[in-house]
Amino acid sequence: MKSDLFSSDHMAQPAHAPGMTLQNAKSIKYAVNGEMHARQGAMIAYRGALQFERKSQGVGGMLKRAVTGEGLPLMAVRGQGEAWFAHEAQNCFIVDVEPGDVLTVNGRNVLCFDATLSYEIKTVKGAGMTGGGLFNSVFTGAGRLGLVCEGTPLVIPVSPQQPVYVDTDAVVGWTAHLSTSLHRSQSIGSMIRGGSGEAVQLKLEGEGYVIVRPSEATPQKAQQH
Repeated sequence: MKSDLFSSDHMAQPAHAPGMTLQNAKSIKYAVNGEMHARQGAMIAYRGALQFERKSQGVGGMLKRAVTGEGLPLMAVRGQGEAWFAHEAQNCFIVDVEPGDVLTVNGRNVLCFDATLSYEIKTVKGAGMTGGGLFNSVFTGAGRLGLVCEGTPLVIPVSPQQPVYVDTDAVVGWTAHLSTSLHRSQSIGSMIRGGSGEAVQLKLEGEGYVIVRPSEATPQKAQQH
């Protein structure tokens, strides 16, 4: 059988080392040798002796449910083998988190990550209940983090002299040392009169980077998982 479909561009090759790599622009391959974590429902294929569990082992032997922002649960993948992860054909990216780094990520953009990374679910300071409460996952430690994004993300530098304002539905995440607050871009009178533009944005101040996706619409499919 002959076809471009069977070319090396599409063919899955054996892993040479444990860990996470990009299979292509839309999927991440993880060579599991022990344990890793992934978004529930994101596994599209696997081979080898792997087990998938809804709960992960927490600190002190206590079981905790791993939940990212927007109520998207995680699963622990244990054993030896290879697994492929993707979500709605969104673009995939890998971030190397090093000791001392802090990366805040919207739960809808989390695909998979090394078990060596620590994560906490936190409410975005200053956001109140706007945007569904804006519960994000804060990653620290050392390891690799796989992210998904609708379209090609935009990374915007933030400096003390130039704060950045982003739509709450478009923000993917941001780095440490950035403070957050809500910013209203219109007066109450303007909104009543039907003024154009967004009424509320997330304001980020300090020194670092903010990641946004090229869409402010909240995907409906994500709410069904």
